[in-house]
Amino acid sequence: MANSVLNNNEIIYSQSPARERIRGLVWKLCVATLILMAIGSATRVMNAGLACPDWPLCYGKLVPMAQMNLQVFLEWFHRLDASLIGFGAIALMGLSWWHRQELPSWLPWASTFALGLIVFQGVLGGLTVTQLLRFDIVTAHLGTALLYFMTLLVMGMSMIPYKGTGNVGKLPWVGLTAAIFVYLQSLMGALVASQWALHQCFGIAELCTVMNSHIFGVVPPTLTTLTLVVMAWRTSALHPLLRKLANWSGLLVLAQIGLGVMTFRLRLQIELLTVSHQAIGAALLGTLVAFTVIALRDRQVAKA
Repeated sequence: MANSVLNNNEIIYSQSPARERIRGLVWKLCVATLILMAIGSATRVMNAGLACPDWPLCYGKLVPMAQMNLQVFLEWFHRLDASLIGFGAIALMGLSWWHRQELPSWLPWASTFALGLIVFQGVLGGLTVTQLLRFDIVTAHLGTALLYFMTLLVMGMSMIPYKGTGNVGKLPWVGLTAAIFVYLQSLMGALVASQWALHQCFGIAELCTVMNSHIFGVVPPTLTTLTLVVMAWRTSALHPLLRKLANWSGLLVLAQIGLGVMTFRLRLQIELLTVSHQAIGAALLGTLVAFTVIALRDRQVAKA
């Protein structure tokens, strides 16, 4: 009886127009956040973090046309995208609470948590400028953006229609472990970038410990991700979506290693490589989070 009610509720939720609108908004915010992190990386590597000397305006204007150049545009567009995401987060929370009778009970609270992350992210963004790109604030800024990105992915993947096979075994925990390792490695990469550790190490032999920690830190997430791929290949009757997400994780981790090696050998001289390195890292993290959520949903089928 309980399973019947649950299934009926799931059908109602899937057919709810409010659920579809909210799910669409969540995916739009996911894409916008991924773009925001890529633009933030470009802003850093182009030394544009302080191109707008004030905050939240830029040269005291909404659109500083007189001062506009590439660096100012990057910083200004970064703030514009962040503002749009902020308004989107407000809309997401408002819609979730307004239509809460038609939605899973956890969704309004998750959207409220997401809005809280965006508010905190905005505060960190302001401090990044006023504190002149202090490395710990810059690192926290990226870490919060990744956490917001993961929150959106958990919400989005939890709302898509899915009928599992119940044959995932330990894959959910391997996926979760890989996601945690990638997140920690991303934070270490942010420390390397915000302190310009690679330049410092090559130039004056300082901060080499920070740089080497990031280099050797690639081992745990790589091994865990590749283990996930192999286990997915060896698991019979695995849902095609899980198999596809596992394959993408393997491809992304190999691409990330390749970009990291090229970035290191070229000593950050090609900005596009550095930006791509961070963007692929965020995409890898997102893929692992998506895999973990779907695998946990699949595991519930086995328990039932």
